[in-house]
Amino acid sequence: MNTLIRTTARCFRGGAVLFNKPQVDRHLPCASARLLCSADIQKNLAEMVKKDKVVVFIKGTPAQPMCGFSNAVVQILRMHGVDDYASYNVLDDQDIRQGVKTFSNWPTIPQVFFNGEFVGGCDILLQMHQSGDLVDELNKLGIRSALLDAEQESK
Repeated sequence: MNTLIRTTARCFRGGAVLFNKPQVDRHLPCASARLLCSADIQKNLAEMVKKDKVVVFIKGTPAQPMCGFSNAVVQILRMHGVDDYASYNVLDDQDIRQGVKTFSNWPTIPQVFFNGEFVGGCDILLQMHQSGDLVDELNKLGIRSALLDAEQESK
């Protein structure tokens, strides 16, 4: 939350400074302020995706996803026993919602990151789950999939 407040303050300060400069094109200061904000958002996103081993940007929260695709991502992670991950509700912040799409060059939400690297959205995570690749990727993160334990118990 503090990061969001600092970013907003920098954006307003940057915009205010730019608006004080005399300009021939009145749209230029606004565009410059947006670029300043955009750069700050991208920097913050780079920090956010590296904060935890698993980071998701979803609509809603893990306890209450607000779309079916976000719910699917939460359920897949839950099936694998991944409970310790950072989750960001893009419905709370339109700058983050648009910024993460630019950051990952992926047009949709949800978005999943492992160790700061973009994995994909719901469809990619579902494919990884179905193929068994998700178990391997979680293992690389030092996370043992609960599906392995369930498989051993059924034997």
